[in-house]
Amino acid sequence: MRAFPLILITFFIGLASTPAWTQGLECEPCTYDFGKVPVGDSSSYNIQINNTAKTDLTIVSKSEQGSAFSYGKFSVPVVIRPGASVEVPIIFQPTAKGQADGTFNLVATGQNGLLIINVSGSGVSSGNGKLGISPASLNFGNVTVGSSASLQASLTASNDSVTISSDRSNSSEYSILGLDLPLTIPSGQSVPVTIQFTPASSGTAPAKVGFISNAADSPTVEPVTGTGVPSGSGSHNVSLSWNAVETAVGYNVYRGKTKSGPFDQINTAVDSSTSYTDSTVVSGATYYYVTTAVNGQGEQSGYSNVAEAVIPKS
Repeated sequence: MRAFPLILITFFIGLASTPAWTQGLECEPCTYDFGKVPVGDSSSYNIQINNTAKTDLTIVSKSEQGSAFSYGKFSVPVVIRPGASVEVPIIFQPTAKGQADGTFNLVATGQNGLLIINVSGSGVSSGNGKLGISPASLNFGNVTVGSSASLQASLTASNDSVTISSDRSNSSEYSILGLDLPLTIPSGQSVPVTIQFTPASSGTAPAKVGFISNAADSPTVEPVTGTGVPSGSGSHNVSLSWNAVETAVGYNVYRGKTKSGPFDQINTAVDSSTSYTDSTVVSGATYYYVTTAVNGQGEQSGYSNVAEAVIPKS
């Protein structure tokens, strides 16, 4: 019996380890929809970033596209241990109504280190629009009875568009001109409005003008004042002058009927000169004047000393 050699063939099967660079950062979730967010408000959400590699990974840079989207408090570089995770806060703050899309990019060390997160959201009407008016008040100074003087103000919508439905004044001596109502002002924009003062009699006439709208702070009200003076009262005038203040960009002039006040502003705008002529005085009356200095920030000083003027009888 012939013997045959026994050949033993041994197969060695090795399990090759997966290279670390084939694994890396994973986002959870990688897409997110913020849904509907009121214009002017904001919504935030945390995206979880996991390190599925067997070595440390470092997020070295970040970027985003989409003006309505931004990162929350998240600084780079940041090291993530194997199996660990970090949370990346993202914020949606719509500035206008409508759909918005954005992209967040994170770059980490290692091959295939770019991680992309896609986000979306929709800006909707907040119902919290505000209507502001500037300047905060208007002073027409002295106006001859029966004639008119006009000053301009500006109405500004913020947080959302605002629709003005009506305007009104609590005095027949003041009129609101220049608005074709109803009028819608887009958020962030302004429209001019003219206020007219027509005094019906002599004396100071304080009042209020207002604007009714769908704004959360409606009605928007502005105090106005002016002084009616008799016709022909300009046959006399009072010339005033004062020393310059180094930090001033201009001055305001005030007049009262008693030395202790109250005093009403009689110039309609800040005057850069150091003199003023009041040509609206009445014969036989006595007036008291003070001035204030106004700096570049619009801040006003206290009253100056009081100057007295006695107007002769005609």
